[in-house]
Amino acid sequence: MLNVQPAKKPTIYFIGVTTGKSSIMRVFPKWAQALGLDADIKGIDFKPHSPAEDYREAVEFIKNDPLSLGALVTTHKIDLYNACRDLFEYLDPFAQKLGEISSISKKEGKLCGHAKDPISSGLALERFVPQNYWKDYDGDVFLMGAGGAALAMSLYFGQEKTGDDIPKKIIISNRSVPRLESAKKILTGLNPAVKFEYIHTPAPEDNDRILAGLKPHSLIVNATGLGKDAPGSPLTEQAEFPKDSLVWEINYRGELVFMDQAQAQAEAKNLVIEDGWIYFIHGWTQVVAEVFHIDDIASKITMLSEVARNA
Repeated sequence: MLNVQPAKKPTIYFIGVTTGKSSIMRVFPKWAQALGLDADIKGIDFKPHSPAEDYREAVEFIKNDPLSLGALVTTHKIDLYNACRDLFEYLDPFAQKLGEISSISKKEGKLCGHAKDPISSGLALERFVPQNYWKDYDGDVFLMGAGGAALAMSLYFGQEKTGDDIPKKIIISNRSVPRLESAKKILTGLNPAVKFEYIHTPAPEDNDRILAGLKPHSLIVNATGLGKDAPGSPLTEQAEFPKDSLVWEINYRGELVFMDQAQAQAEAKNLVIEDGWIYFIHGWTQVVAEVFHIDDIASKITMLSEVARNA
């Protein structure tokens, strides 16, 4: 049973797992003030892979409650799409391609679903991956996890507009086979210049073996949720990172064991390590802009990031 009351003022929801622990609950009121919004934020928590009727109840509530304007969805993006796509009058091309919804909003009486991760992950990657990195060094990309974040990054990397500055090989690993099969179906034919490999890794030791075979100047990403939504890391303590590589922990809160493992080898392997803070900023500001119809959000990113840090 959904434990949410009708909104008394314009409200954005955070549909996740442990939303009360997220910094956004402290950050959004400050953002609202800075943006001149009289708005509230509320969390809706579900266990991963909850029953379809739970997701439908949440989406139907937002759709039918006048002051509930939309939501950011994390962890449940694919499951919510599968359970609720018929409730939306509009789904953007990324949502349809990825089979996920990360942003729920309303426009001209229509309930709209967007997949914002290809945009927000791309903006975050451009912050710490040097220009011409793939063209100059020809490293690999290793994405651990085959969920929405990994698919979004793959779409970003596969865009033909980036020309020849793209990784030639992207490896996607996952503990379960169905998600890998789904990823392959979505990404097949994306860009002939990029070779995708899909590897079943039921145990962390399996990811260790892939890691050991990567070229120097690779990018290794924890897109599994481990460290935030569940304890642990997709790697063991014996894992060896390739030299001169980029390491991205897309979470910014939690135990972040994966990030600790990379930090322990940072000096010896000359690693550049990034956490998920800027991804968090871009992910949320993209959705806030959609929900509250803010056209010039890009010009406010520096200000909003500073407000968030202070909060």
